[in-house]
Amino acid sequence: MNTPPPDETDAKLLLVDDLPDNLKVLRQALEPEGYSILIASSGEAALKLVRSAQPDLVLLDVLMPGLDGFETCRRLKRDPATRDIPVLFITARAETEAVTEGFRAGGIDYVVKPFQAEEVLARVRTHLRIDRLTRELTRKNAELSQINHQLLEEIARRKALSAERNHLADHLSLISSREVERWGIAGLVGKSRTIDKILQDIGLLQNTGTTVLITGESGTGKELIARAIHHGSPRSSGPFIPVNCAAIPADLAESTLFGHARGAFTGADRDRTGCFDLADGGTLFLDEVGDTPPGVQAKLLRVLEDGWVLPLGAARGRRVDARVLAATNRDLQSDIASGRFRQDLYFRLARFPVHVPPLRERREDIPLLTRHFLGLFAAEMDVDPPPLSQEALAALEAYDFPGNVRELKNIVERALLKSAGADLRPEHLDFLQPPAPSPPGPAALDPEALTAGLPLNLRQAEDLLIKRALEQTHGNIAAAARLLGTNRPRIYQFLQQTDPSPRQRNP
Repeated sequence: MNTPPPDETDAKLLLVDDLPDNLKVLRQALEPEGYSILIASSGEAALKLVRSAQPDLVLLDVLMPGLDGFETCRRLKRDPATRDIPVLFITARAETEAVTEGFRAGGIDYVVKPFQAEEVLARVRTHLRIDRLTRELTRKNAELSQINHQLLEEIARRKALSAERNHLADHLSLISSREVERWGIAGLVGKSRTIDKILQDIGLLQNTGTTVLITGESGTGKELIARAIHHGSPRSSGPFIPVNCAAIPADLAESTLFGHARGAFTGADRDRTGCFDLADGGTLFLDEVGDTPPGVQAKLLRVLEDGWVLPLGAARGRRVDARVLAATNRDLQSDIASGRFRQDLYFRLARFPVHVPPLRERREDIPLLTRHFLGLFAAEMDVDPPPLSQEALAALEAYDFPGNVRELKNIVERALLKSAGADLRPEHLDFLQPPAPSPPGPAALDPEALTAGLPLNLRQAEDLLIKRALEQTHGNIAAAARLLGTNRPRIYQFLQQTDPSPRQRNP
């Protein structure tokens, strides 16, 4: 990019003439105006001085021994380092052929001796001003060209983001698209004081951009609260990108969240857009944020602090505008004490904490939730909601719901199917039915019982152990992981391999 020259009153002038008297006259006319004056007595000397001193204007005589003024000017214009310096001829040769040759050589003006000092000053001022404005215009054009290039890159990036968001929407969303249409405060059903407080908090948070940490057991509706905050906020027209941090393998967590450049690691054959970029202009929901690998927590904190995302292996980062809502069912204070979770990241996430209690602590909401789900599923099945018997309602109110609202929803859906349109009664509630008989086995994992009949293939044996643990814990992924001494992502990986179709599981 060209640097603008100084103001014309501070300009540097080079006077070139083989006669000292001519140089003296020019100097006396120009120096009092504040110009910095350089002197050269030959064309050869002028060429050397121009390259080193880089004057703003050259006043050049024509008739000189050795290199004359025309050849000197031609050589200046052939050199990329000096071609943009304006040359003004001052000479006694007044014939038309000489004037024409001067302009062909690259001169910008032609003054005939004897000259008036006022005329030379006026020409010098004019050409310095023209040169300054020309360079300023060139600089502005270069800046505009760069801005235009950046805008085109940004447009292309946003188009690519939009396409990738559409492609990944089905894989990222944890909730059906039909329910998404109903997200908002109206989707939170209940009459307890706890729900009233949560509704008030949501109303406050919809009008701010602050980071929120939503805590509570699995199945209590933490993502519903996050979606209600997003869809009632000014960001509602932007994307809502949910990410289950517990389901991301530790070695892919950084790439998933922040993206990576092609060649960043073995197998990175193309650039990958991270979840922060996908959520640009909208909301990023970090579910199970307590399971974020420790090595990624520092980078996550940095992005939350300044909004700059540096993809893995990239040379430079970029700013993203994504609001972060996080949720966890872990006791983060215990994780902080054990060094598993960063305290500074906790404080940055929990700028506004929202706690969702388990359903067993707000039993007064069970009748409303049950009727809400009955109406919801009946409408989807195109049937009328059946009456709910008092016995069935009493059984629901007495149940502890270890899976919370998610479990209640599944129970109601199954009960509606079993009732076939008749009154919904206790016999339609599967949690009241005796469990199906299962083969006798140890109450806890017994090494000898577990290893009996195991294949010698290590991976097959591991998969078989996971399957047995899931059977023993009735599909509870967290309990199976604790039983096996492994993490939940390994269980998720097993489930994906054995049954890739999306299904609701008890995490």
